[in-house]
Amino acid sequence: MMLKVVFYNLIKLTPFSFVALLPIQLGAMEVNEFKQSITNNKRCFVSNGIPNHEVGTFPNRGNPNSILPQQIDVCVPRYPKKLSNYTKIRGIIGIALNGVLFRPGTAGFWDPDSHRGHSRQGDRKWSVDIFGLSGKLGLDFNNAHVGRGGMYHYHGLPIGLISKLNGSLIGYAGDGFEIHYLQNQKSSGWALRKGFRGWSGPPGTYDGTYNEDYHYTGGENTLDECNGGFYKGKYTYFVTETYPIIPRCLYGNISSDFNKSRH
Repeated sequence: MMLKVVFYNLIKLTPFSFVALLPIQLGAMEVNEFKQSITNNKRCFVSNGIPNHEVGTFPNRGNPNSILPQQIDVCVPRYPKKLSNYTKIRGIIGIALNGVLFRPGTAGFWDPDSHRGHSRQGDRKWSVDIFGLSGKLGLDFNNAHVGRGGMYHYHGLPIGLISKLNGSLIGYAGDGFEIHYLQNQKSSGWALRKGFRGWSGPPGTYDGTYNEDYHYTGGENTLDECNGGFYKGKYTYFVTETYPIIPRCLYGNISSDFNKSRH
């Protein structure tokens, strides 16, 4: 099931609408709209996707898109349960406490035939990490940029959001578990591989251009593969200072409101 995100003008849409209408232009009067509610066993969020903090200039040299209001209406389990296996996520991983979505992955893959060296039609064995690219696809100082449909979303540490929060909770993952930021109190278990990629992949050394340049090594006091661990007695995801920064997989049952594969 696709994530329920649609563009809108003044026409009222239902929560389950997937129709893309003519987007309105973001003006000076556009402000953050965000509501969180509890319904039975679900935690639900309604948002227009407009951040509650300053943003960079869009469009910019690395990103040709303008921020546009969205209609975001998603629910996650109120009482999430950790499973024995995780699910890799290429698209949206969760929602922040201001209604902006976390989407750490990119839609790019190694493509030697592309002038940029990567494309949406490239080799899916080698997925591009945005922080390994020159220009970082136009990320602003919040480590966010804008998708083709005008959706502003976070790829990394959401600086502006964190500055407005009093606690460590910054959002919820698609499986319902909390997402926290505790600065350097939590350490990722991922590390950059050493050596060369070999003949079957992109030329050169493992330098962080691709997600596959990293591998999970674990170690004492590190988080699991999904940047998760226990905090105050509960399983929790963390945003960390180093790769993967935002989790790239989830250990719980993912809400059907979140699309598991599409970027």
